[in-house]
Amino acid sequence: MRRWFTVAAGAGLLLAGCTDSRTPTQPTARAPSFSDIKDQHGPRTHIMKPRGQSNPHKGGGSSGIFYHGGPVIYSQNVAAIYWGASQVYDHGPDPVTAPNGGGDADGSLVGFFLRNLGGSSYFNINTTYTDGAGTHIQNVVTYTQYWASNTNLPPTDMSPVDDATIQAKIQEGFDSGNLTYEPSTVYAVFTPSGVNLGGGFGTQYCAYHGYFTDNLGRNVKYAAMPFAGQTGSCNALQGTPNDDFNADAVVNVLAHEVEETTTDENLNAWYDLIGNENADKCAWQFGATHTTSNGAQANIQIGGKDFLVQMNWVNATTAGRGNKQYPVGCKQGW
Repeated sequence: MRRWFTVAAGAGLLLAGCTDSRTPTQPTARAPSFSDIKDQHGPRTHIMKPRGQSNPHKGGGSSGIFYHGGPVIYSQNVAAIYWGASQVYDHGPDPVTAPNGGGDADGSLVGFFLRNLGGSSYFNINTTYTDGAGTHIQNVVTYTQYWASNTNLPPTDMSPVDDATIQAKIQEGFDSGNLTYEPSTVYAVFTPSGVNLGGGFGTQYCAYHGYFTDNLGRNVKYAAMPFAGQTGSCNALQGTPNDDFNADAVVNVLAHEVEETTTDENLNAWYDLIGNENADKCAWQFGATHTTSNGAQANIQIGGKDFLVQMNWVNATTAGRGNKQYPVGCKQGW
């Protein structure tokens, strides 16, 4: 079987073909909607396409999505790595005065969103997904830790920062004791404006998630979270619901990557016929919106605050004419 993957090279990304040869650590061959980056550790990544490039697909099993046998995360943890010379988001951790701590100490809107995502009707959509034994994912997201780092800073002139450098940053966190490893954690790397995290930000993707094997042989789930507010291709805001444009912009792509990590941590669990994961199938689709008190548009509430966050794919069916089952599809909550 022939498949395509994308590798960072120089100032951009290159497409290359390879013959699929699975090993126990490799995911099932996927469609070319994702970036498959390889080195000696064999990492894999899956991208969120920019606005106008997404290709939602409603085929793939009676519920519109297939299970391929891989693991899921039953109770999702999140660690934030804020990688910049100063605060990446307003009221967030400062790398000089508060370089690390628990998620409850993150005063940014990003921190608020992560602390309140679990238990919401929005994240409850992910409970419609199971492992091979039928055990359901829980409506749980725990923001366990952050690290605000101003060492080995990435360039802010849109020069590409390759995926290996992102992985090395996470490894630095483990080695220095600033991050604690935990297998159900996604390590989300946030960078300020001007950082081309991964090498194709804004043109090929808005964010991505994946996994790699660290220096101790552990499977590390991670997400590249560039500064979505700097480009219209990676945010759909109409106003700013929380008077914090940049944080309001990034929580949309953050939700996308967290829920895809939960249901497809090693890229071999839940996706459809063309390789779209659950959040891909609803990318940049928001459903009904309402006007907030400051005149912005929002579609959901998390922790009592308004947000504009894409819908997610419900893995369930509903009866139609003649009791034929149809996918429930994209929803704001469940």
